[in-house]
Amino acid sequence: MKIWGMVLGGYPRGRYARYALRDKERGSKRLSEANIDLVKAHSEIIGVQKAAGFHYVVDGMIDWHDIFRPFVESWRNVAVDGLLRYFDNNFFYRIPVFTGEPDIIEPVLARRVLEYALLADPSKLKIVVPGPVTFTKLSKNRSGYSDAELAEKIAYVLRREVELALEAGAGMVQIDEPFLASIDADVDDAALAVDLVNMIVDGFEDTSILALYFDAPQPRVYERLLDVRAKYLMIDVADVGERALSLLESKGLGDHTPVLGLIDARRIYDDDPDKIVSSGERVKRSCDPEELVITTTTWMDLIPYRYSLRKTFLLAHILEEYSRRLGHELVNMWR
Repeated sequence: MKIWGMVLGGYPRGRYARYALRDKERGSKRLSEANIDLVKAHSEIIGVQKAAGFHYVVDGMIDWHDIFRPFVESWRNVAVDGLLRYFDNNFFYRIPVFTGEPDIIEPVLARRVLEYALLADPSKLKIVVPGPVTFTKLSKNRSGYSDAELAEKIAYVLRREVELALEAGAGMVQIDEPFLASIDADVDDAALAVDLVNMIVDGFEDTSILALYFDAPQPRVYERLLDVRAKYLMIDVADVGERALSLLESKGLGDHTPVLGLIDARRIYDDDPDKIVSSGERVKRSCDPEELVITTTTWMDLIPYRYSLRKTFLLAHILEEYSRRLGHELVNMWR
């Protein structure tokens, strides 16, 4: 069996990145200088992941205030309202308010890929988008459309964002649908998500991931999600533990490659390699995948910057330990 790893999503801001964003927003430094400082900060984050040997890297997304805001600020007929808690985290996002059919004013992702693809080389950039169901459920819908209709329209715009990013050189697409792992999600939500995610990833299924985190989906919801055509299916294991592993053992993976969230991205403490290897082996015994991907449980923007770097290298160390102990083939850029 082949094993490899990657970081799931964005990083927290280091001190200099905070200064650069403050200067940019206040206009206290020329825009070009502030942007250069941000590029340097993103470059450091990309470099850390490359040094860890990851084939797919994220740019850090440290200039994103939350997962929705870049799209809200770059699309028509959507604005932001007040702050709301983002699931059960000590983290808040500005609520998107849809007043009509969304459409792109300026693409969010393609420009970033053009800026950072060369810095990532020989690794490939992974782009991350909010799933259309999560986007809709965590927004205010004043568009005149039903929630299902709005989610479909969001999906069409996300599809165009993804197409442009792939044309610009992105190597992998990740669609984050944490709402589907919540207790509030039902089978109808899952069915809608499957249809819309399948539309978004059509033509590049083999390099696409559906990410579910903060909890494990309810069994009936999970069963329906197995119809998604993204090759990789990410499940948060470290946050949920036995429930997540039992879900995988009882329901299987369908045709998907498992991406296991085993590095706890919401806590600063080091993860236990023995526990991680044991969890991975349980999935191997029950599902017998040809490859296994280990990742963080969620984005790492919920912990301080220095701990996010430590977690990145801890992930690389655990992958090495996994390979050494069990003799699995480690896919590492430097091997």
